Amino acid sequence: MNVMSYIKLIIIGIGIFVSSVLTAQVSVQVNVGSPPMWGPAGYTEVRYYYLPDVEAYYDIESSMFIYYSGGAWIHKAYLPSRYSNYDLYGGYKVVMVDYHGNAPHTHFKEYKVKYKKGYRGPYQKTIGAKSGNGHSSYKKQSTSPQKQQSKESHIKSSQNSSKGNSSGHKGGKGNGGGKGKKK
Repeated sequence: MNVMSYIKLIIIGIGIFVSSVLTAQVSVQVNVGSPPMWGPAGYTEVRYYYLPDVEAYYDIESSMFIYYSGGAWIHKAYLPSRYSNYDLYGGYKVVMVDYHGNAPHTHFKEYKVKYKKGYRGPYQKTIGAKSGNGHSSYKKQSTSPQKQQSKESHIKSSQNSSKGNSSGHKGGKGNGGGKGKKK
């Protein structure tokens, strides 16, 4: 084989390598951020939802809520604690089909007027079925005093019935009851 043949093979090899790298980058960018199960079905090319009831946005790409707090727009994986009982499945989501930027809150004044708290547009079917409590706070949900007392009674009776068992298990925070923090 002559030098020209080797050069052609090297060029072809580099071309194949570069095209495979570019293809991998495109597929990573396309697959980043899946819509949440509580999101409205039928919108695949959308990045943001506006949630009128909590005056916040949801960024599908980063899986983050965007809300105003303490004089600044905050990006968090969960809504503030004041919305811990907000039902994401039942709340209306304004799908921002015409917005393609990185700061949806720049239109907040318009959205706040157009989509007031309690706004309900056309029926929305969610992507997935509601399971558990469907609440927005991904921090561990506190157990009600009655459930906590029942849990402690169950633990005490279990400890009494298993004589000599010193597992050291105690009731309270840490085991069961709520959802873990969304990642």
